[in-house]
Amino acid sequence: MAEAKKLTYKGRPLRRKDNLVYYGDMSDKYVVMLQIMDTEPLQDLNLAKRVSVQLQLTDPDIRSRDRVVKKAEKEGFYIALDLGAVWLERALATG
Repeated sequence: MAEAKKLTYKGRPLRRKDNLVYYGDMSDKYVVMLQIMDTEPLQDLNLAKRVSVQLQLTDPDIRSRDRVVKKAEKEGFYIALDLGAVWLERALATG
């Protein structure tokens, strides 16, 4: 059986489930959650138009509401992912 491709961005894993994309390793202290809020059609594809970005703690003992460290909303998936990558790098470097 062939092994599934693992998507990465800047050396960190990307996991997608419907309109949610998680960026980072769940064993680290922080992870970034990207939620696609709105899409627009382009030929036969749907492109992410509005994306919510959240830097979250991965501690399962903390309520989901209290896990959010930073949040923002961006136009376009790449801009949101790039912002999340910067937040994640800084958060993991400091703590």
